[in-house]
Amino acid sequence: MKLKGFNHINIGCRQRDLAAIEKFYGDALGLKRGYRPEFPNGGLWLYLGERAIIHVVARYPDSWSPLETRPVSFDHIAFTITGAADFRERLTGLGIAFDEQNVPNAGYQIFLRDPAGNKLEFNFPNAEAPQTVALGTLAPMQFPA
Repeated sequence: MKLKGFNHINIGCRQRDLAAIEKFYGDALGLKRGYRPEFPNGGLWLYLGERAIIHVVARYPDSWSPLETRPVSFDHIAFTITGAADFRERLTGLGIAFDEQNVPNAGYQIFLRDPAGNKLEFNFPNAEAPQTVALGTLAPMQFPA
């Protein structure tokens, strides 16, 4: 056996959440909707270039709340990224709230939630941290008090 890497994440949501999720990942990350096989339930696949890295499936009932507690231990998905200043500006312009931390030898990190309530982490080199986020700063979303 040889693990070759990450394939995709799958986000569950309500049918009515699909448009908001597509807009969020398109506006915030530049992902584009692309081919998805004909599955029996609604959904979409979001592509980074030629690769569908986020699969979204409408599997929850209309009564489901995006932030309700789910019986899983999954905490978040992390992306490697560059261009922290541009990304922060984009998030602010879109009105997307985020937390930041700057961990020595690990990187400057931004945390936020998507429309389905999933926590996302974006990892930049420490050198890209803004001066307002000192080395050693921890994010409230990652380490709640």
